[in-house]
Amino acid sequence: MKFTANDLLILHQAADVLENPSFSSRVTKTVGGAVEKTIAILPAQVSLSLNDITRTALEKSLEGAIFTLNSRKSSIPFNKTHKFFAGLSGAIGGAFGLTAITIELPISTTIMLRSIADIARFYGENLSHSNTKMACLEVFALSDTTRHGSETGYYAIRSILAKGLDASRQLGKPALTKEGASIVNKALNQIAARFSIPVSEKIAAQSIPVLGAIGGATINFLFISYFQDLAHAHFSLRRLERNYTPELVKLNYQKHLAELPLLVR
Repeated sequence: MKFTANDLLILHQAADVLENPSFSSRVTKTVGGAVEKTIAILPAQVSLSLNDITRTALEKSLEGAIFTLNSRKSSIPFNKTHKFFAGLSGAIGGAFGLTAITIELPISTTIMLRSIADIARFYGENLSHSNTKMACLEVFALSDTTRHGSETGYYAIRSILAKGLDASRQLGKPALTKEGASIVNKALNQIAARFSIPVSEKIAAQSIPVLGAIGGATINFLFISYFQDLAHAHFSLRRLERNYTPELVKLNYQKHLAELPLLVR
């Protein structure tokens, strides 16, 4: 089966987004180089608790973000609406700085996960399927793929997370078996570890005193836009995998990357 010209373009655009994600660069372009300096000193302040905070945010977001959406395919995802509410929660975080992160992050993560699920539905995913719910969570692990040593690239990350896909069978059930809960915990730990990188950059930007509430809203607007872009790329590839085969999509994806100049990658 051969790709149509339009589908090949969609694949190339998705690959360009997924293999070159950089939330920090978006922030730096918006609020300047002060963010880089703040990020440099942030790990000493919050690194010990950041994974726990991120993990808690993911857990809380699971309680209502996806499960309140119906499974019917929508004509268009409500990206702007979700950006507005994310900006609102960011204004709170920006006004109170680091002290508000444990309150603000679960709220903004829930809004983002709901937006990701909305995008998934737009691409024909059935939100009642456990596999789709796990695919929505996977988006949080797709940020800054070049920062994880040998575990780099979109398909490498999906392969790593696929080992925990059995956890998706447990998502949405009122109670977990002991074995199922262990699998879910492992999957969430892997996702939280990767999600914590852009979260640290977000916290660093929001902790700059001169930014305040307006800056916090701006950072959260950039934050959700970043993950919406990843979600569009991720679920457009999953739709291609359904229309063709996962193997063929991956082959053409890797071929496109191989043809890119080294400086672009």
